Amino acid sequence: MGRITDAIKHLLIVNVLFFVATSLYGEQMYEWFSLWFPKNENFGLWQIITHMFMHGGFAHIGFNMYALWAFGTPLERMWGRNKFLFFYFSAGIGAALIHTGVNYYYFNEGMQALVNSGIDKGQVMEIISGGQYSPAWYDIASKSTIDNFLGAYNTPAVGASGAIYGVLVAFGMSYPNSELFLIFLPIPVKAKYFIPVLIGLDLFSGVTGYSLFGGGIAHFAHVGGAIAGFIMMWYWKKNQFNNKRWN
Repeated sequence: MGRITDAIKHLLIVNVLFFVATSLYGEQMYEWFSLWFPKNENFGLWQIITHMFMHGGFAHIGFNMYALWAFGTPLERMWGRNKFLFFYFSAGIGAALIHTGVNYYYFNEGMQALVNSGIDKGQVMEIISGGQYSPAWYDIASKSTIDNFLGAYNTPAVGASGAIYGVLVAFGMSYPNSELFLIFLPIPVKAKYFIPVLIGLDLFSGVTGYSLFGGGIAHFAHVGGAIAGFIMMWYWKKNQFNNKRWN
């Protein structure tokens, strides 16, 4: 652990502790600490932070923690511990807000379609609050509208990916000519090309619903973290704040 910077080390430890606790008390941990839709009874404000430490499996936490170490370490060395932590959590919060905003759009779109058909809003809320739905809803609105409506309400977000995408953007803007290797394409690709393409693929998947990386991925959380990271980096560079360390 000697080569790992201070903030990265502690973030890794906390993530692993949450992962172990989730393995032992899965349902309760997901209910308390995942990021739920604000209208869901499981929602709590603390989840805007705690969802960053929750992961859905070994591959999920393994990829995120590797990316945190690989791309976050040079940033912490450049910025100092406190500045890196500020950036990391700000990107994660930005990801949570944009993810939730998109879910509000999906939820309101589906609810409006059902209410316009004559169904009482309270009745709809009672049904989905019980984790159920009516198959007849798919005759009222498109499958994607109802799926997105139900997913927005019932599916919590977990993972550090939003914060990690902010870190990726910061790395790409700080070290644009660093060469990265893809697992499925073993040739070097410069960060200034690789990272925008990765974010673009997430945006494509979020807009079209066609995921290139598998199901169950909060694509707009990834995009949100990237946007938050870009805004901070743009502001810091513009104000010469990027060169200042917070130890």
